[in-house]
Amino acid sequence: MKMKWKICVLGAGNMGEALIKGMLSGGLYTRKEIIASDISEDRLTHIHSTCGIETTKDNAAASASSKFIMVAVKPAAVKVLMEEISPALDRSKVIISIAAGVPMGRIRQWLKKEVPIVRVMPNIAILAMEGATAIAPGPGVTDRDREAVKKIFDSVGKSVLLDEEYLNAVTGLSGSGPAYIFTVIEALSDGGVKAGLPRGAATLLAAQTALGAAKMVLETGRHTGDLREMVTSPGGTTIEGLYRLEEAGLRAALMRAVEDATRRAEVLGKEE
Repeated sequence: MKMKWKICVLGAGNMGEALIKGMLSGGLYTRKEIIASDISEDRLTHIHSTCGIETTKDNAAASASSKFIMVAVKPAAVKVLMEEISPALDRSKVIISIAAGVPMGRIRQWLKKEVPIVRVMPNIAILAMEGATAIAPGPGVTDRDREAVKKIFDSVGKSVLLDEEYLNAVTGLSGSGPAYIFTVIEALSDGGVKAGLPRGAATLLAAQTALGAAKMVLETGRHTGDLREMVTSPGGTTIEGLYRLEEAGLRAALMRAVEDATRRAEVLGKEE
């Protein structure tokens, strides 16, 4: 069958919308090469008006006429969706699933056929075009298709290629990580207010500080310990603050948060 679209996005919620905008702004696909579906008429109207792409409620038809099928629905809805679109799929298609905690093996079980699958774990920061994403290509995914998928997620942040076995750890680190960082920013802002700063200024300074520190890690390629030393003078303010953080166990608490979130992801991945 001749492909009418290059990619369909099944589920036009916030994450689906962010991916559509990333693909368009990155020049990966034109508006005529993307179609989106959703159960909400309001969402479809919104996507059509803001992104200028075609929309539909017919998941099977969109899948039948697309090369890539982006599964961007809630995890609980994946089973029904896979059963709905299965007749429209064959080995020429590639499923890209961003449904958190849904293993490729379960998707294959629901499809009842062999279709190349790429399981992806992005995080909410793709809404700000600064996502952290892990991509796990399954059997049958060609190098060309793998690179095409990576370009999609690089259009909304940065991505790494990993085996599926690592995705629970990714969920515990970068999937849940924005919530950890929001908490850190909030705490820094509270500290600024306690020290006498206005709330608005304290929050702006805390958020920009987190952003700037992250950019230094990514752009310099230097070890975080080396970067920390650049700010830490003997007997100065920074070493005093770091001492208090170590005393309070911040480092260990963050490590435990990632570890426990990973375990929770493993449990959820085994549930039907």
